[in-house]
Amino acid sequence: MHIQEWLETVPAVSVYLLVGVVIGLESVGIPLPGEIVLVSAAILAATQDHINPVVLGACASAGAIVGDSIGYLIGRKGGQPLLQWAGRKFPKHFGPDHVAMAEAKFDKWGMWAVFFGRFIALLRIFAGPLAGVLKMPYWKFLIANVLGGIIWAGGTTALIYSVGMVAESWLKRFSSLGLVAAVLFGIGSFLLMKYRAKKAAAAREEAEAPVTASVD
Repeated sequence: MHIQEWLETVPAVSVYLLVGVVIGLESVGIPLPGEIVLVSAAILAATQDHINPVVLGACASAGAIVGDSIGYLIGRKGGQPLLQWAGRKFPKHFGPDHVAMAEAKFDKWGMWAVFFGRFIALLRIFAGPLAGVLKMPYWKFLIANVLGGIIWAGGTTALIYSVGMVAESWLKRFSSLGLVAAVLFGIGSFLLMKYRAKKAAAAREEAEAPVTASVD
């Protein structure tokens, strides 16, 4: 069976559930590739008629909003000990430097850190739990959470789906290998943009850091 034929047999509800669950768990605070899953599913929706992009975007938004809300409640109940435990379990994601950076963003931007954090991989994992730990008023968190979740999930789905529809006629000229290559290219491009954004942010932070002169 060709890959194209196999993809046509994948139930749409399975794709919707996978996207919602992965994004939800990532939003709770578990390091998972939510963006990659969403981008891949949106590309799949553009090439498979049985997957509805509107339902896909709605499931992704719901997963983001519900996951962040659960993360907020966990952070509110767990407090700082929760971050210390997460730092021991996931040092690459919840190490002291990561937590300090996230707390600085929250102190500076408040509820906007929750909103814009949805678009940044590291802050997307931190946003819910850290907002709870820092006792952000829930109504502020909820507004930023809902708006950020809908705009990020819905916007990403719409953008990738639109690009996929434009490329669909081109993809049909090739074998199933062409489809796989297109998906991998989309994911690779997305990861490259993320890496460059992260590198640029690190360079800005280094440039803004206070320069201390040592006195002999």
